[in-house]
Amino acid sequence: MFDALSDRLESAWKKLRGQDKISQSNIQDALREVRRALLEADVNLQVVKDFISEVESKAQGAEVIAGVRPDQQFIKIVYDELVQVMGEENVPLAEVAGKTTVVLMAGLQGTGKTTATAKLALHLRKQERSCLLVATDIYRPAAIDQLITLGKQIDVPVFELGSDADPVEIARQGVERAKAEGINTVIIDTAGRLQIDEDMMAELARIKETVQPDETLLVVDAMTGQEAANLTRTFHDQIGITGAILTKMDGDSRGGAALSVRQISGAPIKFVGVGEKVEALQPFYPERMASRILGMGDVLTLVEKAQEEIDLADAEKMQEKILSAKFDFTDFLKQMRLLKNMGSLGGIIKMIPGMNKLSEDQLKHGETQLKRCEAMINSMTIKERRDPDLLSSSPSRRKRIASGSGYKESDVSKLVSDFQKMRSLMQQMGQGGIPGMPGMFGGGGNPLAAGNRPSPGWRGYPGGAPPTKKKKEKKRKGFGTL
Repeated sequence: MFDALSDRLESAWKKLRGQDKISQSNIQDALREVRRALLEADVNLQVVKDFISEVESKAQGAEVIAGVRPDQQFIKIVYDELVQVMGEENVPLAEVAGKTTVVLMAGLQGTGKTTATAKLALHLRKQERSCLLVATDIYRPAAIDQLITLGKQIDVPVFELGSDADPVEIARQGVERAKAEGINTVIIDTAGRLQIDEDMMAELARIKETVQPDETLLVVDAMTGQEAANLTRTFHDQIGITGAILTKMDGDSRGGAALSVRQISGAPIKFVGVGEKVEALQPFYPERMASRILGMGDVLTLVEKAQEEIDLADAEKMQEKILSAKFDFTDFLKQMRLLKNMGSLGGIIKMIPGMNKLSEDQLKHGETQLKRCEAMINSMTIKERRDPDLLSSSPSRRKRIASGSGYKESDVSKLVSDFQKMRSLMQQMGQGGIPGMPGMFGGGGNPLAAGNRPSPGWRGYPGGAPPTKKKKEKKRKGFGTL
């Protein structure tokens, strides 16, 4: 997602490097690159024109800040404008106090609407909001069965009356059931079509008039580019929507939909789907998306993902094990599985600032290495996992593990050797620094020593939060306000 756009924008910044200030003459090449980047990302043409005009106006009128290079100042202006175009701030899902909140899901067939319905229900469950799903798609084969299956997967009840009932009546009775049972939110999955047609719109209009939803969300496939914005505007004009959910944002989508929907339709993007798993739904934050587009990562979303999966008490114990060299293969396997639960390795890595330059080949190699490690660890006995020293001194054990996992004995030996080195390194960090590298943590002090420990959201990660010195350096370079 956004890789091509990020690369193009990077070439725009290069046009301004080495300049002492932003001027009418030197900004034109950079603006041309930004325009080309947005058009190639399939951003709506009118949005591109307005965007370039605003950036040009603000760049030429920007006051020169001492110590900030022109390219850095230009990045800040583009960042601010990206946030503005995408809606400035997150628009949360409605919650009506004291009564059942009704959410109506709409969209074309094939956009992932039924899956998005279940994803939204799981998201609300994590916020301790009870949900009921209502299946009104009586036309698509197995649509009702799909919703029932997803409902069982996330432990959310599904209301349905079969494929012979009237969708409007199903929706009405579903809402009545939710109100009678005191359910916080009812989510109605409606039928999609292969294209917008009068019958589809009329049925949606009748359902909406009957249930009077508090939210009407349009599910849009991000792969359709700027057409997603036009689709959103059409639904908004004919039905009236309160927001959109962009699906398939983890695919080869060029990002144009995220930059076009709010500006063209006037409806905010409320959530984005970033994977096939039912957990893969994220609230849409314009400032975080802008940061990703500019290759600056998305630390806040990364921390939130980690906090969903990590138990702080377990994290404290794991940290103590790491720093005292008691971290074993069982712990390592647990951390790898935790990483998997957070999403793909590539998706997580690209949220880390500065890591967006890793190629797909490098990320695939990393995932392959993790799988190799997991296979070898799974071939170990419980005793061997808990005591890695056993493997260091026993070639026969390493040979047996290699045979059981399908790899060479040299692969197992390397895994054990690398693991022992890592444990030793972590122990030295816990004792006050790494010998021979006195300047690594600002004079050799322990970055995790008392009084300098990371916040709870960072616990369980070797090294914790970024050192204070690095933060100051980043601010001096002009990113302090980002």
